[in-house]
Amino acid sequence: MPRVCRRSGNSTSRKTVLWEQPEYLSLFRNLVFAFMVVLGAAPIASCSRTLADEPASVADYDAVIAKSDRLQWAFQPIVRAPDVPTVRDSAWVRNPVDNFILAKLEARGWRPVEPAKPAALLRRIYLNVIGLPPNLDEQKAFLKDTSPEAFDRLASELLERPTYGERWGRHWLDVVRYADSNGYERDGAKPSVWRYRDYVIRSFNDDKPYDRFLLEQLAGDELPDANAESLTALGYYRLGPWDDEPSDPAEDRFDQLDDMVSTTSQVFLGLTLGCARCHNHKFEPLTTLDYYRMVAIVNPLQRIQNGRSDLDAPAGSPAELAALAERDRQIGELNRQIAALREELKNESMNSDRSKLNAEGLNTKIAGLNEQLARLNQTTPDLPRAYYMHEPSAIAPETHVLLRGKATRPGIVAPPGVPAVLVTQQPDFLDASERTTRRRLSLARWLADRRHPLTARVIVNRVWQFHLGEGLVRTPSDFGVMGDLPTHPELLDYLADEFTRHGWSLKWLHRLILTSNTYRMNKAGHDEYVKADPENRLWWRFPYRRLEVEAIRDSMLAVSGRLNRKMYGPSMFPFVPKEALEGNSDPEKIWPAYDEDEASRRTIYAFIKRSLIVPMIEVLDLCDTTKSSAKRAVTSVAPQALTLFNGRFVNEQAAHFARRLESEVTDDPSGQIARAYSLALCREPTPEERHSMLAFVTAEAAQFIDESTKSNSPIPPKAAEHRALEQLCRVIFNLNEFAYTD
Repeated sequence: MPRVCRRSGNSTSRKTVLWEQPEYLSLFRNLVFAFMVVLGAAPIASCSRTLADEPASVADYDAVIAKSDRLQWAFQPIVRAPDVPTVRDSAWVRNPVDNFILAKLEARGWRPVEPAKPAALLRRIYLNVIGLPPNLDEQKAFLKDTSPEAFDRLASELLERPTYGERWGRHWLDVVRYADSNGYERDGAKPSVWRYRDYVIRSFNDDKPYDRFLLEQLAGDELPDANAESLTALGYYRLGPWDDEPSDPAEDRFDQLDDMVSTTSQVFLGLTLGCARCHNHKFEPLTTLDYYRMVAIVNPLQRIQNGRSDLDAPAGSPAELAALAERDRQIGELNRQIAALREELKNESMNSDRSKLNAEGLNTKIAGLNEQLARLNQTTPDLPRAYYMHEPSAIAPETHVLLRGKATRPGIVAPPGVPAVLVTQQPDFLDASERTTRRRLSLARWLADRRHPLTARVIVNRVWQFHLGEGLVRTPSDFGVMGDLPTHPELLDYLADEFTRHGWSLKWLHRLILTSNTYRMNKAGHDEYVKADPENRLWWRFPYRRLEVEAIRDSMLAVSGRLNRKMYGPSMFPFVPKEALEGNSDPEKIWPAYDEDEASRRTIYAFIKRSLIVPMIEVLDLCDTTKSSAKRAVTSVAPQALTLFNGRFVNEQAAHFARRLESEVTDDPSGQIARAYSLALCREPTPEERHSMLAFVTAEAAQFIDESTKSNSPIPPKAAEHRALEQLCRVIFNLNEFAYTD
């Protein structure tokens, strides 16, 4: 177990020594691990034991897991303290989240910073929850309501908007490595994969219980109530890159299985099991057998394809799929009969000795069969198509441990199972059904058990991360020995326990975090606190963090008035410069023609082509779509400034924004500037800003007139003023304040 202060009421049972303090602990542990690796010493004795080149049995692998390995904090049952911590400043506490945060601050004699101003807090929660800034009416309504419950009501109202699912669905797509194409040389489109994206958005909006969300993605076809929605969810397994012409098909098959196992272990368990493909994990108590146990669970899955062509398939309940299959069988038989009659009719027309009456009999038969075809299609219509894998047989193929990870070196047979360190004995696996092995359903039910030590911890930590910048565990997909310890382990367990007690409701969890005073703090610095806790591990202030590219781009569309709020359906194609297409073998076909109205939809609907990511989206730090991404990198590079100042999209939106200002505030530069600030930044400009911006647009207009006069193409003052206003809008889109929540 991690060494943490055990609290009884407001007292501590022992002192926290220096190396146990959060700001020193991570650095200390990383230095120790690095030092031991350099010396060739393994940090975990149990998993560093060298196995024979060809271990004889399952027991040989399991023997390397020692009792001490099971003492890792994340493998322990979720333990909820009998009472939330008591604090001296109880007036600061709005809900139990604040008790846990404030208790640690008070133990140091610290206080949280002051709350953010209402306008800043308003913009923060809008961008955080729905990814769009509040409009003018929404700003006025909130700032007018001074009741203590105003912010709580706003949090609940935003969580009920359909735009919430579009914002938070993108976070999930990062974790499950979503993209619209396969990658590799041909990088073909994944047919109907967008329906998985839509499934995720709808699931968040419907507040689908997380345990059900998990079950559908891991075993949507094996559920007793399987339907079109759960089969669409099964596309989770198929989202990763896929090589349609591998040089070594056997190795490629295990690469696909590795993608599924590695992703599943990180997404739901917070473990790096993929590192055990070729050998026992170097640092974690995870064996190669553990890895292939999980491979045995997903090994029955097969892609739906025709040669090199990646195919989708109908999605429905087993009864609907059976009815569709029977319909198609009957249609096939009718089509064969029609073809035979048409061949006979053709021969009849070539034989002048036969009667015309016989041909009319044949035509009548064909018409009757066509009527039967129409009735079949009417009574059993086509089902929606989705992109998922399937199990072609209820008999599972044999899975072997691959020595050194090589498909050509099979070792012992690996039974289906879960990492040994997480259980005292392997869970019982369901018997196969008539259709599938039900191995994935067994895994999903084991994960969805509220007693599981990892499942709830991992997801509540992710939600905390996306609200407050970092997780309580700052390695959100690594809860193992090499991951960070939780900064507030008691809070993590409290949230995990309450989350499951509240029906695995993500919206409940959002409300708890959003309505805390912890969420309302401002970003002000404090010299003493910064020096002692530069990473803000104690959450004494709200963190600085830049918005993701989706929120930046969507905010520009909303502010300019061009946002197309159409939801769901096939992906749209933002503008891609001609130069970015020229390096492709077929630049005329690789990217459809630009349709500005369609491309003005929210960025979550943008087509993500692995070999050609839209430059603006890529340069502003889209995640790596080839693997599960727990956190996006936040870089500061020159192309970002060039894209945001000179890029076509930003300039288009600046032009639309200027026209909006002119239509809403006519012939009043000062009023236009005030309106621009309110729309883009949710505040009035300061007197200094108003003065500077007025001087800027005046100077810009004069320069445009001067340049046009010198080029013998003079423009009227109104045109010059419009162009100056466009430049003002472009400047506002490039303010740091626009790219940060507040």
